[in-house]
Formats: sequence, structure tokens, C-alpha cells
Amino acid sequence: MTLSPREAEIAEALLRLCAARGPAKSICPSEVARALTGDAEEWRELMPSVRAVACDLRRRGEVSVLQGGREVDPAMAKGPIRLVLAEKRCSGG
Repeated sequence: MTLSPREAEIAEALLRLCAARGPAKSICPSEVARALTGDAEEWRELMPSVRAVACDLRRRGEVSVLQGGREVDPAMAKGPIRLVLAEKRCSGG
């Protein structure tokens, strides 16, 4: 899948924030949305795109998507999810 410029920006921010948090530590997708918007409410509009990009990055093996500490398919997950760098990415593999 080819990412649009906005999706590429989301993917870069998501991976950067996950890496900054550290191995095996997760971020909330809203952290990505908030980092990319300057408006206190605008971030909410970006959330569907952040989740879609997270889904794509999961398919590529870049991130894991967690809910209740277990890996889930973000397309099927209802409610809050967490994002963490995939183990192979953390180990440099």
C-alpha cells in the first residue's frame, strides 16, 4: 500500500514516538494525533487515520497493536488500543 503524504507523516510520527518511548513500552494513538495537530480538539478528527496507519504498519510487521495487554487486529478492535514497536524492529531484525 502506498501512503499518502499525510499517512506517511502519521506513520513517521507513530514510529518516532514508539521508538522514543522505548522497547516494549506502548503509546496511545491519541499521542500521535496530538503531536501532529496544534489544536486542542482537532486531534480527534485525525484518530481514524492514525488507527488506519497503525493497521497498515501492523501488516508490515513494524508495530504491534495491543488491547488489554494482548495483540489484536486494530481493524477489529473496539475501544482503546496501545501501539508498540514490533519485537523484530526493537531488536534490529
